[in-house]
Amino acid sequence: MEKRETFIQAVSKELIGKFLQFIQLDNDTCDPFNLNELIDELSRKQKEELWQRLKNLLVDVLLESPVEGWQAAKAPSEDSLKAEQGSKMHRNIEIIHAITSVILASVSVINERENYEALLECAVILNGILYVLPEGERVLQGSIQDLCVKWWERGLPAKENMGKTAFVMLLRRSLRTRTGADICRLWRIHQALYCFDYHLEESREIKDMLLECFINVNYIKKEEGRRFLSSLFNWNINFIKMIHGAIKNQLQGLPKSLMVHIAEIYFRAWKKASGKIMEAIENDCIQDFMHHGVHLPRRSPVHSRVRKVLSYFHHQKEVRQGVEEMLYKLYKPILWRGLKARNSEVRSNAALLFVEAFPIRHPGFNAIEMDSEIQKQFEELYSLLEDPYPMVRSAGILGVCKITSKYWEMMPPTILIDLLKKVTEELAFDLSSADVRCSVFKCLPIILDNKLSHPLLEQLLPALKYCLHDNSEKVRVAFVDMLLKVKAVRAAKFWKICPMEHILARLESDSRPVCRRLVGLIFNSFLPVNQPEAVWCERCVALLQMSHAAARRFYQYAHEHTACTNIAKLIHVIRHCLNACIRRALSACREDAEEPGKENASALDQTLSVSDAASMAGLLEIVVILWRSIHRSLENNKEARMYTVDKFASVLPQYMRVFTDDRCRTPLCVLASLMPAPAVPTFSCGVISTLRNQEEGAADRTYCILLDCLCSWGHVGHILELVCDWLPEEPPQSKGNSASKRKVRVQDPCPVKPGLALVYMEYLLTHPKNRECLLSAPQKKLNCLLKALETSKGNLESILQMPGGSPPRLSEGAALRAFSLYCRLSIHLQYKFCSEGKVYLSTLEGTGSWLESKVLSFIRDQDEEYLKLHRVVYQQIIQTYLTVCKDVIMVGLGDCKFQMHLLQWSLGIMQTVKGFFYVSLLLGILKEITGSSLMWKTDSEEEVAVVFDMVQKVFQQMLECMARSFKKQPEEGLQLLCSVQTPLHEFISTVQSWHVDTPVHRGVFSTLIAASVVEISHWLRKVSDAEDLTPPEGLSALPPFSRCLIGIIIKSPNIVRSFLDELKACVVSEDIEGIVCLTAVVHIILVINKGKHKSPKVKDVAASIERKLKTFMEITLEEDSLERFLYESSSRTLGALLNS
Repeated sequence: MEKRETFIQAVSKELIGKFLQFIQLDNDTCDPFNLNELIDELSRKQKEELWQRLKNLLVDVLLESPVEGWQAAKAPSEDSLKAEQGSKMHRNIEIIHAITSVILASVSVINERENYEALLECAVILNGILYVLPEGERVLQGSIQDLCVKWWERGLPAKENMGKTAFVMLLRRSLRTRTGADICRLWRIHQALYCFDYHLEESREIKDMLLECFINVNYIKKEEGRRFLSSLFNWNINFIKMIHGAIKNQLQGLPKSLMVHIAEIYFRAWKKASGKIMEAIENDCIQDFMHHGVHLPRRSPVHSRVRKVLSYFHHQKEVRQGVEEMLYKLYKPILWRGLKARNSEVRSNAALLFVEAFPIRHPGFNAIEMDSEIQKQFEELYSLLEDPYPMVRSAGILGVCKITSKYWEMMPPTILIDLLKKVTEELAFDLSSADVRCSVFKCLPIILDNKLSHPLLEQLLPALKYCLHDNSEKVRVAFVDMLLKVKAVRAAKFWKICPMEHILARLESDSRPVCRRLVGLIFNSFLPVNQPEAVWCERCVALLQMSHAAARRFYQYAHEHTACTNIAKLIHVIRHCLNACIRRALSACREDAEEPGKENASALDQTLSVSDAASMAGLLEIVVILWRSIHRSLENNKEARMYTVDKFASVLPQYMRVFTDDRCRTPLCVLASLMPAPAVPTFSCGVISTLRNQEEGAADRTYCILLDCLCSWGHVGHILELVCDWLPEEPPQSKGNSASKRKVRVQDPCPVKPGLALVYMEYLLTHPKNRECLLSAPQKKLNCLLKALETSKGNLESILQMPGGSPPRLSEGAALRAFSLYCRLSIHLQYKFCSEGKVYLSTLEGTGSWLESKVLSFIRDQDEEYLKLHRVVYQQIIQTYLTVCKDVIMVGLGDCKFQMHLLQWSLGIMQTVKGFFYVSLLLGILKEITGSSLMWKTDSEEEVAVVFDMVQKVFQQMLECMARSFKKQPEEGLQLLCSVQTPLHEFISTVQSWHVDTPVHRGVFSTLIAASVVEISHWLRKVSDAEDLTPPEGLSALPPFSRCLIGIIIKSPNIVRSFLDELKACVVSEDIEGIVCLTAVVHIILVINKGKHKSPKVKDVAASIERKLKTFMEITLEEDSLERFLYESSSRTLGALLNS
């Protein structure tokens, strides 16, 4: 009792310290004092006294420290008076906070019989000062906000103003923070929204914040947030359009996963609405979605989101009353018209909605009306299946399968059978569209989910067996997926639908996506993991006998469908089988009938024999394939790997002796490569001698497997020694060195085979794994190899020299191959040892200097007849070098300096070499240089500008050379054009993509323009009859070189725009002048205007040409001439073009 009295008396200005102490005790969780309990225990009289004291204290504090001065006092200041005022204001705010805490606790215990007028006045005052509180007083703001919320929830007098305040504050805070607590509290007082007048100006801010809620992910994800959003539709009918507009504008940016929640908001709003509000939601929102669902392009990112929203309503019709009637009413003016639209995409969109919403009916129809409506919709379904547009037919197939699966029992049997026959007998073989055929097999599994369909489909599906051989991969994938579904639901035996011979035939040759599925389909048939392991081997042999190729593919993907332990078991089961066959063969030779020792013989062992080389080779191949498929797993399981290696190492020598057929040798060698070299010493020691004894030039490629073995064992050094021994050494520098003459040499009984050494090297460099092993060799050995290959340059010089020179040590073909390997190895070594600088890149640059000083000078010095004899050699040298340099730039190893040298050498080649075998390669180099410039970080802008300037020169020189070839050799010129179209288009596209509005961009396009204008002008001057000078009707009317160039230009809209901009600049700057040249430009823009990428810039160019032509108006005063005819013809053409 004393504490209560003490607390009440403390609520005064004189005892304010004690009052604040009570509030601090309440905040302290360790202290037993509880403010709520104390106020709840107060009598009516005590409460009224307390509330009156609170009111008086609050008034005194506000009079002492008016709210108008709070913001100024809060600002930092060095003035001592202002600092004192700030401290006082802070104290008063602390008192107000304490008063608010007591009032907040009092609201819960208010009784209607009590006089709480003073408490009401306090609440009104606090509500009034809320908006003028300093920004930093968040705690007090929160307390007053909590008071407003609780006041609204209790429904006390003046709750409207309190509710409005709470609503605005919570709404603002919920948009600012990411926590969901404010959203939940806002939902509890959402009715306070109706206290705001929609039409007043003060509601503008509320509207903006509410619309922002609809694009706030926190609101959409939270249940209370969606409830709140759906309630906003009932505020005002005019607000509904604003809500829908805000959602539509942000639909593209919202994740697809939120579309279900968006639809739920609309659905809840519709469900709770009535009267005009419901009509507005239906007509302005739901029907608008329906309209967009039908008419939006399929490629629009909004289309799929609209479909998801509508799907929600379609699914609700089965569980919610009234939805079916609403869908029927709203779809009626949109859907049926969309299904008959002339636009095929609109029909397709309408078909998808129709299928999803089927049946669209009014629940109030009687039986006759209902039958009539359903019959009409079945007729629409038939129409979809016969639509000329493939996408519509695909939608129709989806509709048939969904509808028949869902309503199988209710559909008339005749319609059911007719629809399915239409799909399986006609559309499954639709020759005009692979998409339609694919849709058939993607949608048929939907029907299989209904068990009642299985008997009918079991009769219809066998007719589709040849669809497994469809020429479209996606159709074959869909067909196998359907067979997998048939197998999963046990609708029929899949081999009765598609016989095993068809499956194995596809398994032999099909792509990975199809094969993986086929293996999954027949996996249990040929690797039944639930049966004894002996059966696995029997099935393996059976599969091999049915098809060797199919068996290889089957076991290649088998590890994806079972555990690695089962694959390992199968490997050893096959080993047991092979061992048993060998024992029986040895027993038969000794005529010894004793039983096998440790390993049991099965029925399969009695049917297989060593003499069946095909089966033995097949089993060995399967072992290799299975081992490779679980290679990584075995590496991680050392015990299993050691066991497998030990078992096979113990029998491999015997396998080598027994299985002597060539078909068995290859898998045995590969099997040996999978084991460490010490595990197979007999074999591994003989590999290098076998390689040494290979015949040079023989067609036998057994060396490939032996090289693979050495690389897998890490013995690539042996190969390098052999290759370096066989390749010719550099000739001694001084012929008079007596020491070299006295040097003792050991004569190798095996002759050197440089050609074979080059074959070995090419194989190692070509295959990635072997190349990796080769480059892991010591750098010293690799340098020796590079030096040995470099001797090819001297041999090539000898070949090109006049008779009487030193004879070459390598044949022509071997020297060219060695030169190619030398250049390629230089790149790989530069990439491998790039940290050591550009050592190997400099060797490639040195080769370029050699090419210029030796090869190109040879071509310049010799006569035509002698060059014909060596044309293949020098052309091959140039092609090899350019190809390698192109690759250097492509992989980013060529710096600015290297590229500059390469472009200079390219100019030298064009000026020296006759023929155009190098043009495609040069275009590829130009493309790589312009494309790789973005990766240059160390080169200066000046160096890059110089390179680009050289690119323009090379390109211009190249086009000039090509143009000259047309004059001298038209037939060869046409062949050249056909060969360079693709690389020329790639180069122009690269320049367009990365260098728009740069000097190189303008230079390349001005060169294209100049080449076209010059050729067309020359052609116009040569025409003798004026009637042949009519404007071109299309690309084919242009001369061949221009036809090629303009044909490339018009392939891309961006290139067309840039070309026209540059063309206009050339006309305006008078780079193109004269009536004939301007007429040539007219011909070019006419052809561009008739292409598929028309541009409004054509008229800009036409206007510029017309202005230039008017300067030649005096030509009309002269007598008939070519230029007068061209002037008049071009003027008429431009006039018609500009007026069109």
